[in-house]
Amino acid sequence: MTKEAIIERTVKTLSELPTDKAEEVADFADFVLKKYEEQILQKGMYKIAEEGSSLNFLNEDEVIYSVKDIKEKY
Repeated sequence: MTKEAIIERTVKTLSELPTDKAEEVADFADFVLKKYEEQILQKGMYKIAEEGSSLNFLNEDEVIYSVKDIKEKY
């Protein structure tokens, strides 16, 4: 089914619903859109972090502490 057909079917269904139920559907659609936008944003941030060099200093840190520095062992 094409996106246009889905939209037409949804609009037809919404027009048959009472106002309060149509508002629920609109709220759910807003929720799904916000979730989708957050996923896109998160993927973009991961890509920037992977391709960028601003966090490379984390790979260059020397090990300061070792097991010998532990005073209590559990």
